[in-house]
Amino acid sequence: MPSRFRRVCVFCGSSPGKKASYHVAAVQLGHHLVERGIDLVYGGGSVGLMGLVSRAVHGGGGHVLGVVPKAVLPRELIGETLGELKAVAGMHQRKAEMARHSDAFIALPGGYGTLEELLEVITWAQLRIHHKPVGLLNVDGYYDSLLTFVDKAVDEGFVTPEARRIIIAAPTPSELLRKLEDYVPPPHDASSLKLSWEISTHITGGIIYSPEPDMAR
Repeated sequence: MPSRFRRVCVFCGSSPGKKASYHVAAVQLGHHLVERGIDLVYGGGSVGLMGLVSRAVHGGGGHVLGVVPKAVLPRELIGETLGELKAVAGMHQRKAEMARHSDAFIALPGGYGTLEELLEVITWAQLRIHHKPVGLLNVDGYYDSLLTFVDKAVDEGFVTPEARRIIIAAPTPSELLRKLEDYVPPPHDASSLKLSWEISTHITGGIIYSPEPDMAR
């Protein structure tokens, strides 16, 4: 079935993890993206789960865009990036570029980097920077503890029930993609704060988010 998504950004570990189920899920996700005609946006490289999902998409004839900071471009650190390579200045620009080129986000199992990328796009959705669906591929319950934490944050008043619905989780790639396709963003006030993930370095070399309503979609 054709998808409403042209490109999906996948966050995942640069390590393979200890379970074969993580490897299988990464390859299956790549195959499902190809079957639906969805291109892949990811952090570049050929190691760990990142390598498995990118090879599955590239080998199936799908387009792959790897966004890599220049500081970690050496192949000895990340391996070879398949498909199109886009070099950026740093980690902040990397995330902004990955988000800008994508219609949805999926997090496979991963570590600190995966979690940081995931939580940032969830926060961007909460701030109305984008209205794109965010999915957790919860392989073998890998993200159960994170989901429990978020539910606790809702109970304690730190996350609203509306914001909780930003996170979509499923145990298999096929189920998760179906849920992402059906996702409807929470209603929002058109006059509410809108920011952009575009990055400016004009002020003392720092990185800021600038208000650009046209990018908030």
